[in-house]
Amino acid sequence: MQSNDAKRGISLMVATTFVFAAQDGISQYLASEYNVIMIVMVRYWFFAAFVIALSASGPGGIRATARTTQPVLQIFRGLLLVAEICVMILAFTLLGLIESHAVFAMYPLLIAALSGPVLGEKVGWRRWVAIGFGFVGVLIILRPGLRVFAPEALVPLIAALMFALYGLLTRRAARDDTAATSFFWTGIAGAVAITCVGPFFWEPMSGGDWMWMALLCVTGAGGHWLLIKTYEAAEAGTVQPFAYFQLVFATGLGIAVFRETLDPWTAGGAALIVSAGIYTLFRERLRKR
Repeated sequence: MQSNDAKRGISLMVATTFVFAAQDGISQYLASEYNVIMIVMVRYWFFAAFVIALSASGPGGIRATARTTQPVLQIFRGLLLVAEICVMILAFTLLGLIESHAVFAMYPLLIAALSGPVLGEKVGWRRWVAIGFGFVGVLIILRPGLRVFAPEALVPLIAALMFALYGLLTRRAARDDTAATSFFWTGIAGAVAITCVGPFFWEPMSGGDWMWMALLCVTGAGGHWLLIKTYEAAEAGTVQPFAYFQLVFATGLGIAVFRETLDPWTAGGAALIVSAGIYTLFRERLRKR
């Protein structure tokens, strides 16, 4: 049952972004040593076990939670998310946490841009202007023409596009299914899909790295649990702007642990993207009112 405790919801969202940033840092370390698909597969095994246990403890058990009138949509959502996670972790290994997250912060603007063709929602001119500013921010970060353009810089933008589409399809699924049902299918469909290909990329892992793998699984499940509690505590429009704290935490982690640097171009571009994103969320909240 959802309450309307804004202070608690905001606190939970900030905690969620911290856990997800830690998860991304662990993912970057493991993916620099082992195959990305193998890392995601093991993570999804734990994720699937988590959603099964969560569903079994709910009203009606697993059967009631899994019941859906739109299985194709739910399965596609699950496939899209697991693919997006693979692409984003690849971005970490190519660009690092800071630049990857700076570009990925574009996803709320992509959601706004795609909400018309995907959901039939009206996007006003003010939000289109904000979306345009967001793309300018991406160009500032990538700086085509001012430096040798690296194609891998587009990888986090592809991940942002995939995650935006996943978010829109989640909205579409919510018209007929509960959040618990969508969460169940996200974990199960993703786990089945990645398990079909993951064993072909298996690599032996050292004992110490298995501890990091276990921590990755715990932070993944814990972050999703915190996110569920966040949306139970307060409305999405209240807490969503604070999701940008993940960029702050990821930047700090990149500098402190991975010795990355935050150049003025990336900082300025990220600030523009985040400002445009927050404005878009604000306009969407006004429209709903």
